[in-house]
Amino acid sequence: MTLLSPLALGAISLPNRLVMAPMTRTRSGDDGVPGPLVAEYYAQRASSGLIITEGVYPSHESRAYAGQPGIVTEEQQAGWARVAEAVRGAGGRMFMQVMHGGRVSHTAITGTERIVAPSAIAIEGEVRLGDGSKAPYPVPAALTADELATVRDEFVAASRRAIDAGLDGVELHSANGYLLHEFLSPHSNVRDDAYGGSPEARARFVIEVAEAVVAEVGADRVGIRISPSHNIQDVLETDPDDVRQTYTALVRGLAPLGLAYLSVLHAEPAGELVQSLRRDFGGAVIANSGFGVVTTREEAGALVDDDIADAVAIGRPYIANPDLVERWDRGAELNAVDEATVYTGGASGYTDYPRLSA
Repeated sequence: MTLLSPLALGAISLPNRLVMAPMTRTRSGDDGVPGPLVAEYYAQRASSGLIITEGVYPSHESRAYAGQPGIVTEEQQAGWARVAEAVRGAGGRMFMQVMHGGRVSHTAITGTERIVAPSAIAIEGEVRLGDGSKAPYPVPAALTADELATVRDEFVAASRRAIDAGLDGVELHSANGYLLHEFLSPHSNVRDDAYGGSPEARARFVIEVAEAVVAEVGADRVGIRISPSHNIQDVLETDPDDVRQTYTALVRGLAPLGLAYLSVLHAEPAGELVQSLRRDFGGAVIANSGFGVVTTREEAGALVDDDIADAVAIGRPYIANPDLVERWDRGAELNAVDEATVYTGGASGYTDYPRLSA
């Protein structure tokens, strides 16, 4: 088993174990419709074993960033159908990351009357709006039990739209401080109902969303991403015992579903926490060694060679190297990321990086 060996992952077969990690790129305009530029960007990177798209919002209220794509309207679904066709035409495979931003947003971004979260606790700091200005994060509305059912159904509808658009599957975003992750942390979830308090209760909503999506599109087309102890965007998980109990409850609740994979973002993928979760999950695990940390070919290869993970999610190197698989296979030098263009619009720093074949 090596980084470039094939892997069966749910309903699909990967030609290699390099997974393009989901990365926010904000190129889908005010209407959230991914256009030809987005299709070109993902098709360029089709040699990866699997592409996970940037986070895609399942409802207008869940949009986290200006320029973020959605999967709510017919126009957005049609846009994703064109992206899927381009990726498939280039020989690739792609899962859509379905992401509810939760409190990591502002009504000036969502265009709705409120933002929502497990509890009415705002993030400290400021959010960047579409015009480049900043504003304090607003206090979110705490979702009621009835509203939780609506949010769950939004994940289901978005997943159905993704599959109907021709994507190979969906990844539920339960990491990086967004809504599902917010339910897991006792810092952002102080509810006193069945969805708050104990580790098992805080994990309940994430499990229910996964169950509902699996019932709609099939377990072999559903993955999930988690980031225990990532401590980002005010979702703090600083008590090791609570972290272990919470994520153990989560993974044990997910294991019977037979998901396609569990993707774990953690600085120590070989550590006891991640490996314990891997054993409890019992299926394919994708490792990602750190948010914003560049994983080298040697590091990625060791994760697979040493049976620490079944595949490796690679982030920033894929921004500047659409042919990363070929470059790593040949030991070629990598392009550097143009930091100034990561979150801007247009082709610059998006689809204009040189490839070896060119």
